[in-house]
Amino acid sequence: MAAISKLIEGYRRFRETGWARERERWSQLAEGQSPRMMVIACSDSRVDPTQIFDSGPGEMFVVRNVAALVPPYETTKGHHGVSAALEFAVTQLQVEEVVVMGHGFCGGCAAALTGQFDDAAHGEGHFIADWIEMLREARDKVRASHGVDFRAMELEGVRVSLANLRTFPWVSEREADGRLKLHGAYFAIADGVLHLLDEASGEFAPA
Repeated sequence: MAAISKLIEGYRRFRETGWARERERWSQLAEGQSPRMMVIACSDSRVDPTQIFDSGPGEMFVVRNVAALVPPYETTKGHHGVSAALEFAVTQLQVEEVVVMGHGFCGGCAAALTGQFDDAAHGEGHFIADWIEMLREARDKVRASHGVDFRAMELEGVRVSLANLRTFPWVSEREADGRLKLHGAYFAIADGVLHLLDEASGEFAPA
């Protein structure tokens, strides 16, 4: 109960300060949202995109999951949560830019690189294993080139998600005609530095 009590205390502070300060903005948002940016980030508690980008309410459409992964385009029946959110942001909200933001000390990328859940066919860990299976080829590439290099794995994870984004027809079409831009980013927890991917060179550099 201590954790939920802390949340309620935080909510009360928000009502007294944050909500009151942005009251006019909240009134506008009650009528609808029109963010220009979508951010796909990790669920890790240390990397909140709204905090990192100092963003106000309604400015970003955010999806968070283990390792900030975007699955490839699929038409099979299923619960495609990330794909549904992406489709909503791109085709309905018509965001103009999508950022995939990986981060340092990512547990999902570490699990993929070390093979921590490779044998978790059933029981605890099998959902994680199925999800980070998307990084298997990237894992093999990193191991071959860098060995057990966690940062290299984290950066490669961003590249995987960008490549998968481009398998969605309504993403690739909009990128081709200039309506949509894709960006890769990496937040280093240890020093708080944001890096951006230059896709022409394939390298990340501080923003």
